Amino acid sequence: MLRLIATSLCLRCQHVTALPLKVRPCTTLSSVENQQTVDALYDLSVDIQKVRQLKGWVLHQSPAYTKEVAALLKDMGAPGPIIARILAIHPEAVLCNPEHMQTQRELWMSVCPSQKELVGIIEKFPASFFTSSSHHDNQRNNIAYFQSLNVNKRIVTKLMASAPQSFSRPVEQNQMMVHTLQGAYQELGGEEANMKIWLQKLLSQNPFVLLKPPEVLRQNLMFLKDRGFSTAQLLRLLSKLRGFVTELSPDSMRRTLTFSQDTIGCSEAELRDIILKCPALLYYPESTLAERFKGLLSAGSSMSQITETPTVLELTTQIVNYRIQRLRARGYDIRTGSLDVLNGTKKDFEMSFGKLQLRRERPLFNPVAPLKVDD
Repeated sequence: MLRLIATSLCLRCQHVTALPLKVRPCTTLSSVENQQTVDALYDLSVDIQKVRQLKGWVLHQSPAYTKEVAALLKDMGAPGPIIARILAIHPEAVLCNPEHMQTQRELWMSVCPSQKELVGIIEKFPASFFTSSSHHDNQRNNIAYFQSLNVNKRIVTKLMASAPQSFSRPVEQNQMMVHTLQGAYQELGGEEANMKIWLQKLLSQNPFVLLKPPEVLRQNLMFLKDRGFSTAQLLRLLSKLRGFVTELSPDSMRRTLTFSQDTIGCSEAELRDIILKCPALLYYPESTLAERFKGLLSAGSSMSQITETPTVLELTTQIVNYRIQRLRARGYDIRTGSLDVLNGTKKDFEMSFGKLQLRRERPLFNPVAPLKVDD
């Protein structure tokens, strides 16, 4: 039986969904717009109508620091159009105290390689940067913790940007989840020398794994073990770099496994092999899988082809149909060929399609070319 973590698990604050910017106690809300804010945004070429439509309440706040925010971004190297775009999608930034913004800048620059990259992050994740000053201590402690684990700074930056909730909460909660992940990895036979790299890849692929209750990981691993997955197989699943065992529940996996086995008509051992080839199958509800099985079978593929290349089930029916039509136009028959050519991203498919096209267009014999014969 897996010995993960025997300590009691604190599940409070695990399901944080947002980091709303808290309006300072001294901020006042007026029935009319703050004309200074409006004028400053106009001067910066910000789409005021978009702001009014989506977050008009910001324009009624006082005081606001529009010019100071713009100056900070400009000092970091952000050009005018990017500043305007940031303030249009996240106008709450103008409510941040300049001193607090400077603190944020220093915190982020402790892990961010350059100010240019930080500007790019702010453009994509403005809410992660312009957040409440009450989170600064937690951010600082969490940065120090992940640095103590020798986690790459770029990964720490990615965590702060895409999953800011994990850095706004007390460091003890992240420590608990990391210890649970490390414990599971070791219990399943993972090598100590590889654990740092494994953890970094896991956090990089799924930053939100830190926000899940540690108990979920234990329950899901125990469920899969009860379904016959060996320790080595569980380690393979845990190392698929998506942290999927924290995104699911025993009930959802049970329904998906039962549906898949009934549809394919395979044994439990065969089903485990299919899951190991395509762990993403555990994600999909029965309705989604039913549609994708039906689409592939209707297009002429067989169930044996699908089970040989189960990753094709990760593609939507629309994408599969489009790719099959293109292949048919080139004379490729999926009924007799491999489904591997359907797999992958759009770029992967185009590369496979191009190679297929070259093979079909290259002549096997050129009757015009002179024959080489021995004298």
